[in-house]
Amino acid sequence: MKIPTNKLPILILLIAVLASLSCIKPGSKFTSPPGYNLNDPEKFLMPESLLEISGVAFHQLTPDTAYSIQDEDGRVFMQQWGVKKASDTKFNSKGDYEDLAILGKSMFILKSNGSFFAFPLSEMGKSNAEGIKEWKKLLPKGEYESMYADNSNSQLYVLCKNCDVDKKKDQITGFILAYDPGTASLTQKETFMVDTKLIQASGHKVQHGLRASALGRNPVTSDWYILSSVNKMLVVADSKWAIKGIHRLDSGIFNQPEGIAFDKDQNLYISNEGDEITNGNILKFKFSGSNK
Repeated sequence: MKIPTNKLPILILLIAVLASLSCIKPGSKFTSPPGYNLNDPEKFLMPESLLEISGVAFHQLTPDTAYSIQDEDGRVFMQQWGVKKASDTKFNSKGDYEDLAILGKSMFILKSNGSFFAFPLSEMGKSNAEGIKEWKKLLPKGEYESMYADNSNSQLYVLCKNCDVDKKKDQITGFILAYDPGTASLTQKETFMVDTKLIQASGHKVQHGLRASALGRNPVTSDWYILSSVNKMLVVADSKWAIKGIHRLDSGIFNQPEGIAFDKDQNLYISNEGDEITNGNILKFKFSGSNK
């Protein structure tokens, strides 16, 4: 039977809708941490230069300006919230850069092999940053994508995505690094471990471990928020890294979640890489006023 040309767009749309529904398992449910609705974001679309946005950060928890990075070019991007146009500052050649964080007056960047770069935040806005520092081999050989800066004690927290020490174990190893702005030195201070047995015990299947892609911390509750892009999952842990919440993420909203941040009002932000048909974006989830 020949389908009339004017009916083709409707037929194509119907097929697409049915295909998407077929991917949803009966009874599936996407939950949210207390105080948030992960199914109702405010969406900030990124320019083409940030199609592969892999991290987001704010200075002093103020969201007026978003700082971000994408995982191919050695550039840090800066844009006003809601304004698509972004400026960028080069700090290194091309590479696999996964996260960024602002510690004091410095911008820190994490490379997937565990190397760190830093330059003065005041260099943002220039074409090429000056005063760049690089640290290698501070972490064991592995793959890293998540970093958090604690400005109360000048420390960086980094989680393994894929490290030998975690293979065949229900755990994630983390590292705390101390930064001395006076001497511009960065040193490994101590390690910690996130026990992920509860994830498996609760019936949530994960592929080859949690594979952390971003790390953030609620500024009021001190809860840790661990994002896994591979598993489309957000795990919430208390200040001592004990898991207290596991939330599956809707792939229709979270295309490829790679970055996470909070602002001073506890609003939650998650950045997503784009693809051939989807822009990169930063999703904002407003805090409802209750953590209970």
